[in-house]
Amino acid sequence: MCAKSITKAILFLLLVTQVGCANLLPRSKAVTESPWDEYEAAKASYDNIIVGKTTVEDLQKLGFDIKASPNIKILNYLDIAAMLQGMPSKDLDPGLQACLRARSDCRAYVFEPKRSYTKRVGNFWLDIFNFKRRTHETGWRFRALVVFVNHHVAYKLSSGEPKNDQMTDQVNPLGPFQAPADIFTKALF
Repeated sequence: MCAKSITKAILFLLLVTQVGCANLLPRSKAVTESPWDEYEAAKASYDNIIVGKTTVEDLQKLGFDIKASPNIKILNYLDIAAMLQGMPSKDLDPGLQACLRARSDCRAYVFEPKRSYTKRVGNFWLDIFNFKRRTHETGWRFRALVVFVNHHVAYKLSSGEPKNDQMTDQVNPLGPFQAPADIFTKALF
């Protein structure tokens, strides 16, 4: 009677571990807080920045807050000059030329809002024992450079990834023993 109960319990546990094992795989979410949930919304706000007219206060109303936005980079004219080092000054945008002439009255801000979601998918047992791991990453990333001379935008530039959808496969033929083998080979070389 006891052997039957143990067998039933083992079968029940095996069944439970097989149902929904993929939900046990790790997943993560990386969000740089911003007023935008989508790339298109960030781009639309950026498109409303008008060179020669937009002020710092206007920029804040558009969602690009230089005081409250996380992960903002603040650049001075020397940082900008270093970025433009290889370009002849006559080929530069007039706003960038004005920035370099203005020196301490020039400042720039780099905004980088993003949303990134990472989820491991595939076979739970192959993943947990480190034989095969599949990772699916989705999201978006936007980058805006806004250059001010005195109190108005002199130059703006944007770039980004509107839709990131990437699948990564990692295969370890030795499974759980792969990491120690890597450590051993790194120690030798």
